[in-house]
Amino acid sequence: MRRDIDATQTKTESNSRIAVLLFPALILLGGVAGVLVPHAFSGLSSWINPLLMIIMFCMGLTLTLPDFGLVLKNPLPVLGGVAAQFVVMPAMGWLVAWGLNLDPALAAGLILVGCAPGGTASNVVAYLAKGNVALSVAMTSLSTLAAPVLTPLLAFWLAGQYLPVDARSMAGTVLQVVLIPVVLGIVLRMLLNKAVLRILAALPWLSVTAITIVVTIIVAGSSEAILSAGLLIFVAVVLHNGLGLLLGYGIGKLLRVPEASRRTIAIEVGMQNSGLAGGLAKQYFTPEAALPAAVFSVWHNLSGAIIAAFWRRKRRAQYSLK
Repeated sequence: MRRDIDATQTKTESNSRIAVLLFPALILLGGVAGVLVPHAFSGLSSWINPLLMIIMFCMGLTLTLPDFGLVLKNPLPVLGGVAAQFVVMPAMGWLVAWGLNLDPALAAGLILVGCAPGGTASNVVAYLAKGNVALSVAMTSLSTLAAPVLTPLLAFWLAGQYLPVDARSMAGTVLQVVLIPVVLGIVLRMLLNKAVLRILAALPWLSVTAITIVVTIIVAGSSEAILSAGLLIFVAVVLHNGLGLLLGYGIGKLLRVPEASRRTIAIEVGMQNSGLAGGLAKQYFTPEAALPAAVFSVWHNLSGAIIAAFWRRKRRAQYSLK
């Protein structure tokens, strides 16, 4: 039995590594399709929330109760990292939007990306970067569970300066799309662990496919805005993501955690659940407001893969010098 579990975990990790490395290319292809043939996807906006629920349900299936044990055993890096995520990324989203004098819709969309919880690919990027995977899983899980409260409140406070925000309704949507599917996934894993283990290796591909479709639909709905504001929003997203990675690593140093945990906090702070942000922006703001989330979906996975490769090479070089 133990051998079967280990084999399943190995296959799941392998599929996750391949999926996250191919993710930027798939997202880019989906984005290009959304821009070139928007009419083929623009009528599918009602699919966004159900697809997000599938993604969150898949995330829940990968979690077990011991994944949350780190919060009790070593709470400082987990709670400090999650607090940093919900402080750094919303604040940097607002700062970049203000500094670049973004259009109100784009500014609200960028800030909403910053108010979202951790991205679903961050755990695999942390693994590839030789980070602390247990810390990554704990941070992603905790930020996701906190999202129904913190995401609407932060969006109301910061994005509300640019566009009206119905925080109560948004909280209900986040609860429905994020929290309930994740909890259902965790419960199902507890009740039917053996059955879930059989399909665990396929979950990364299901998540990647669903996120790609979500991004394609979002891009199709804002294709005209992409063509008119593409370069500016790309600069904004790169700055937002880069500041998150840099400040996240710095906060890890302030918390005096080991190097592996510093890398993990940087990745968790810098990588957001941009699919959720895009869906919320499209539902509560305008199609243009979903544009930063669509661009962020491509960029943060690409930057994550690059920084993971850099850290792996750096660690290999350090070992070769010993």
